[in-house]
Amino acid sequence: MNILKLLDKLSNDTFFSKEASRLETLTSISSFGKKAAVAAVPLGLGAIMTTPAKAAGFTDNTYKNALTDALQLALVLEYLENEYYAIGLSTSGLIPNADRTVFMQIAKHESAHVTFLKNTLTSLGTTPGAKPTFDFTAGGAFMPFTDYNQFLVLAQAFEDTGVRAYKGQAGNVMSNKTVLQAALQIHSVEARHASQVRRMRANKGWIELANGGNMPAATNPVYAGEQNTNQAGFNTAAAFGAAAGSAAYDEILTGSDAQTIASLFIV
Repeated sequence: MNILKLLDKLSNDTFFSKEASRLETLTSISSFGKKAAVAAVPLGLGAIMTTPAKAAGFTDNTYKNALTDALQLALVLEYLENEYYAIGLSTSGLIPNADRTVFMQIAKHESAHVTFLKNTLTSLGTTPGAKPTFDFTAGGAFMPFTDYNQFLVLAQAFEDTGVRAYKGQAGNVMSNKTVLQAALQIHSVEARHASQVRRMRANKGWIELANGGNMPAATNPVYAGEQNTNQAGFNTAAAFGAAAGSAAYDEILTGSDAQTIASLFIV
């Protein structure tokens, strides 16, 4: 099954339209030289839980808050990606015809994720946050809707960070098995998005060391930490070499990093 048929299948899957989510998309791009307005993402992420079992000092409400905070953060990030691809597809002459089908399918997925997150938050008794007003130039740092290469750069940055960020929030959703299952399923779909966009830019489908692959310096924090070659005490560099050893394991991104980067694109 080729990538377009796979993306189409996933976008039409009933589970993804009702039960799936994306739990984080981005990391800090503080090197833009712009102070992040973190208050624009009004979330107080709880301590990351590494087990669904209750720990001393934690109540049912603690777990609910961690879960809903993660979902609210995810919703902001899904709003961001959903609108980014929608604007790109509606901008005449921006996306070459050969690439439009790919982004049309990815856009369907992001729209489905927004719907799922809003419905899930409502079912948990929490009002979904309103969609922010976005500035995808990040204060003039990018011009993604007049330069297709820059459009691809941001698409890659968004997708690459999403793959890492999901893992950073996994502990916060473990108290709800339905949401956790959806998060894991969407995580793998986002990894396919990232690999596809990376290859559209003539990059490898995976990340080696902290090198995003022909990316501007402003996106370096997206890949910060990916050079790690120590996994649970196992030296992957000694076994496979630094590049292969780091590429074999993706690193997490935290909720605070996601808030910071999202704020850079929020007016």
